[in-house]
Amino acid sequence: MSKSITVSYEGNPCYDILLEHDFEKFIGKIKKSGYLPTQKVCIVTDSNLEKLHLEAFQNRVKSYFHTVISFCFSAGEQQKNLDTVQLLYQRLISNHFDRHDLLIAFGGGVVGDLTGFTAATYLRGVDFIQIPTTLLSQVDSSIGGKTGVDFMQYKNMVGAFYQPKLVYMNLSLLQTLPKEQFISGMGEVLKHGLIKSRDYFFWMQSHRKEILYLRPDIIEEMIYQSCLIKRNVVELDPREKGDRALLNFGHTIGHAIEKLSDFQLFHGQCVGIGMALSCRLSADLGYISKEACNKVIETLEEFGLPVSVKGLNEDEILSVSKSDKKMTAGKIKFILLNAVGNAFIYSDLTDDQILSAISGVLQDADGKGKEE
Repeated sequence: MSKSITVSYEGNPCYDILLEHDFEKFIGKIKKSGYLPTQKVCIVTDSNLEKLHLEAFQNRVKSYFHTVISFCFSAGEQQKNLDTVQLLYQRLISNHFDRHDLLIAFGGGVVGDLTGFTAATYLRGVDFIQIPTTLLSQVDSSIGGKTGVDFMQYKNMVGAFYQPKLVYMNLSLLQTLPKEQFISGMGEVLKHGLIKSRDYFFWMQSHRKEILYLRPDIIEEMIYQSCLIKRNVVELDPREKGDRALLNFGHTIGHAIEKLSDFQLFHGQCVGIGMALSCRLSADLGYISKEACNKVIETLEEFGLPVSVKGLNEDEILSVSKSDKKMTAGKIKFILLNAVGNAFIYSDLTDDQILSAISGVLQDADGKGKEE
């Protein structure tokens, strides 16, 4: 089993996404891409992947390239910052990496974002390859050329659009992914169905058990369909000047919750809460029925995603949301639903409307909804 998708950038084929179940075809793809054994390679990863998979993957890369080094940093969103980038710069400089050399992002979204930003800025640009190892990074962050790091805990505030040369997915690595992280990735997967494909969303509902049991053929098909949706969106709007913003469904409030929880919640969990809030807003404004809203929220919960959070204050969430990079002319851009599979951008919400919606996803200290 394997699948391939080509992503174009500004009308021209740019890179391939390969869905495989091992690394058998990786070196062959490297050779076809024109890389030479004399080029130096730096594999960037985190402490989780270092323990599980780095040695085996590094040995495979060494079977072709003469010089292969690694750079490892502590796992977690807290390390996705300019301090870590600076350490990576130093590692590359001390090993005499030049513009002809190559970086490989071997890890989840944090690793991919940080490596891509480093590649975009080191010597004004060096090649990099994405090898996403989490569900979230496979269906979302590895595709589309968004790179970046957090600044003072504000998500992805410093970044660049910079395309990878290849996205290679070894889906078997999901078998060693902690369940919580797999569920987090489902936040982005379900988002794709909600914003772009009613049929895909309902397909996931009907295959929930197989998905949660990681049945290989079902997982491959799910990731393939999500990658197609992400590919189609980013090709039409590579620099997020229009419809690409639809991919931020659930993210406006989700990012604020992520920051205020000090990144103790996974990104996809926060997106789940944000999607529940956006569904409620969509229903409150009359775009979808209460029944449709409740069914979406029920589906999120069935996949293990949280739809509420406790210990936070609605005024703080609103304030942090207004510091998000998605603000336009002083207004928060929300992504709402006209229907399952049909999202749109809405920028005319009042603070009172947003605060009311935030209250709907907050729990008190006993874990009960504040509106109960």
